[in-house]
Amino acid sequence: LPRRMEQSGNLSGAHSSGAQADAGALSRAAHTAAAVALGCILVLGFAGNFLALLVFSRFPGLRTPVNLLLINISVSDMLVCVFGTPLSFAASVRGRWLTGTHGCRWYGFSNALFGMVSLVSLSLLSLERYSTVLGGGHSDGSRHCRARLAVAASWIYSLAWTLPPLLGWSSYGPEGPGTTCSVQWRQRSAAARSYIGCLFVFCLLLPLLLMFFCYGRILLAVRAMARQWREGRVLLMVVAMVTGYLLCWLPYGVVAMLASFGRPGMVPPAASLIPSLLAKASTVLNPVIYVLLNNQFSRCFLYMIRCSSEAPPTPVHLMLPSSRGVWLHAGAPLTEDPHTAAAAAGSRPALVLVAQLETQSAT
Repeated sequence: LPRRMEQSGNLSGAHSSGAQADAGALSRAAHTAAAVALGCILVLGFAGNFLALLVFSRFPGLRTPVNLLLINISVSDMLVCVFGTPLSFAASVRGRWLTGTHGCRWYGFSNALFGMVSLVSLSLLSLERYSTVLGGGHSDGSRHCRARLAVAASWIYSLAWTLPPLLGWSSYGPEGPGTTCSVQWRQRSAAARSYIGCLFVFCLLLPLLLMFFCYGRILLAVRAMARQWREGRVLLMVVAMVTGYLLCWLPYGVVAMLASFGRPGMVPPAASLIPSLLAKASTVLNPVIYVLLNNQFSRCFLYMIRCSSEAPPTPVHLMLPSSRGVWLHAGAPLTEDPHTAAAAAGSRPALVLVAQLETQSAT
């Protein structure tokens, strides 16, 4: 028992000294700037994801198969805002890590888990949209079942990659200036480097390639089916999705690889702090890109905040079976001709990748 306590004390001392050494590399002004950034991310991320989950709970008709993955993303981002960001915010305010070795490990594990769930869900969302648009028609029951399996798979896959550092394959510890914790990128052992390499390939690069493939094929399909139609909104969504992913996660992955495989001291504390902040900013960008740019969600959100006495907006599913080119304008009867649908709606034609209208009204 005394020897175990001595080892634990040595571990705590190593973590503390490492954190303090890195922390000294940042000025008080830099820590304050990081605290301000984290405070904004915390407030905006919590508010955005809370409102998204509130709208999804208020309107059952929004719980489509695709939106189940959006709900999963909002839940994981909310968990980051609750269990992770407050700790790094408090540490930046004080200029040092405050919750000890076990708190550092918890922070590193929980942030890695929830962040990876969100990241994997984004790639599975692109796959779901790809299979919906180009993979042929499926019944609602099978699509809901597939979406639930995708949600479960995102958590299982993320756990499979975030548990190993707790079991000896690499480890969690202080990161950058010592005010955040993550996988120990600077460890030079073969085991640590192999874990970081696998993490980069299977949890960052492959999801990115999947998103590029799926959204690229969707965009080509839209152009092929409606060359004379305005594609601005579809293009905006695709560009926003891929850009948000690249902006938030790629810098973090690149810095981690440089810290692991580059020369010692190649990545200074300030350079490792900025990608960490960008990764946490995904909790703010995700509700904007994946939810607020969704017309059907926006209508329900506006209805909720206005406390309108009118009937709730009828949700429309974003899907297009490839077996028949079905076009639908909101409020118009189902038709295979976009011009007929637009005329029936009595407004300017609007292309919507939709093939099914909810029959139940949202409560």
